[in-house]
Amino acid sequence: MEREGNDCVVRENSHLTLDDDEAPNLSSTLWLDHVGEVILTFNPDGLTWKLMESLGNDDSICFGIKYVSKVATEIRISDIYAVELTDNGLVHISNFPHATEHLFLGHEKQMYRFTVYGFTRSKNQPSQFILVEYTFGHKSLQTCQMWVNQLNASLNLEVGRPRNLLVFVHPRSGKGTGCRTWETVAPIFLRAKVETKVIVTERAGQAFEVMSSITNKELNSYDGVVAVGGDGFFNEILNGFLSPRLKAPNPPTPPDFVHLVKDNSDSLVPDENETIAETSNDSEDQFPLVSTLEQSGSRISYSCSEDTDPEFPVPNERFRFGIIPAGSTDAIVICTTGARDPVTSALQVVLGKRVHLDIAQVVRWKTTPMSEVEPYVRYAASFSGYGFYGDVITESEKYRWMGPKRYDYAGTMVFLRHRSYEAEIAYLDVQSDETNLTSKRNRQGSLLRSLGAPHKPERYICRVNCIVCNERPDLATAGVSGLTPHLYSEKIRWVKSKGRFLSVGAAVISCRNEKAPDGLVADAHLSDGFLHLILIRDCPHASYLWHLTQLTRRGGSPLNFKFVEHHKTPAFTFTSSGTESVWNLDGEIFQAHKLSAQVFRGLVCMFASGPEV
Repeated sequence: MEREGNDCVVRENSHLTLDDDEAPNLSSTLWLDHVGEVILTFNPDGLTWKLMESLGNDDSICFGIKYVSKVATEIRISDIYAVELTDNGLVHISNFPHATEHLFLGHEKQMYRFTVYGFTRSKNQPSQFILVEYTFGHKSLQTCQMWVNQLNASLNLEVGRPRNLLVFVHPRSGKGTGCRTWETVAPIFLRAKVETKVIVTERAGQAFEVMSSITNKELNSYDGVVAVGGDGFFNEILNGFLSPRLKAPNPPTPPDFVHLVKDNSDSLVPDENETIAETSNDSEDQFPLVSTLEQSGSRISYSCSEDTDPEFPVPNERFRFGIIPAGSTDAIVICTTGARDPVTSALQVVLGKRVHLDIAQVVRWKTTPMSEVEPYVRYAASFSGYGFYGDVITESEKYRWMGPKRYDYAGTMVFLRHRSYEAEIAYLDVQSDETNLTSKRNRQGSLLRSLGAPHKPERYICRVNCIVCNERPDLATAGVSGLTPHLYSEKIRWVKSKGRFLSVGAAVISCRNEKAPDGLVADAHLSDGFLHLILIRDCPHASYLWHLTQLTRRGGSPLNFKFVEHHKTPAFTFTSSGTESVWNLDGEIFQAHKLSAQVFRGLVCMFASGPEV
């Protein structure tokens, strides 16, 4: 755990002043460790300190060597997560560098102290938070208590910081470091005075069972749930949370799916009396258009379980999810916080950060070609993949003893087999300004490829305060249709793609990870209401290798191939033509011969702020 900090000694003269806005400022003269005498000032934005001794000269000289101080001079209230009175003890007041301070005596004093705990951003990786501590001392306990009370009063005004959390720890996640990871970050929650109920799981499915059976009354007593593990473990918790509480209709389907869902009144499907307009599309000449689904008036809706009291609304702005990364890939953490770092994730939780996250609803209609039609609903937060992705997750199960390295080994084995699968995919083509621009860029890319010219499409990357994600409609005014806004576009139609595929993938987010720094789709957003459907058609072994190589490069173009289709869509369906059909849902195996899927925009809130620029 990285930590930076300074020890400070507060001298006796403390006073309150009023600035131009009549806001009270607390000011004290003190000694800052390894710097000298400074004035510490509290204002509504945070703490600042200014060197007194040299009045602007931050340098000191030791044995004729000039030492330039690089000590911080301020910390914002929003960057402080805890303040503690640490009672009586020693503080260092020398103004020499750490390397030489042991040569000098008499630079320690016994006094009362309090410590301010906060963070600073890494200079090399702005998304990573580094712990900092500033310890202040004074001979009067009353003075220290005054500062602690003032700072705690300001921290209590910070909106959205959690006070009570349910924590699940997966002890065997990733390299089996789940418990050790929690022990590393648990002091952060303790100092921030966040109550935690910790459950260390003992078997697969336990977290799902707890989340699905917990009463809404108890769930309402928590500000959120934290998962210490990987993407698959979070998927288990998410499904346990949503399965009994989210009552949403099945995904929309094209006309030839109607025999499966005709008895389900909640599905958005055309009825026999609905007008179907046939259209052609030159850019999709290989994949015949099915039909345009006119606006039917059916609306997506949700509600809470009727047999529970009190109700637990979903979506829920107050209730958030956090992930402390301890998995094999941790793509969700990287996409939502920008760093695969347990300390950063823990700080974003206790500081009450908030970002909305799209969630995909996947409905399996048939497990095998011969099985009965039995709809089964699952939810995914990052990715659903078939073919290569399903084969890798299946193969990796044979080598769990290898830890995370099993995915590399399994991926190599599956790549060498180079298996393709016959399937039919139908997706909703939404004619919006955003998708039109994407389609235009794709057509331009195809033209440039045919001419042999290099092409790199424009990208708008999802970041902190992303304007795309912040355009999310207010559910209080837009109603529940705000969860699936693109289903109500004026121009919407079904398009089919049929043939042999090496893989079929649907990315909810970019899915960045350490092996794919830009992810599967670099410009995918956390909360825009779109799935990124990626169809990899059968191609030569060398071509597929080049596609995979592009995924591993920052700034690569993995979608810029003739055998790759990329479609932004709110919903799609899938039907396998073979006897085997295994999907990878957020790192978990999911068998499905026939399925439909849709995405709910910003369905859940995460303890995160998005990656920094």
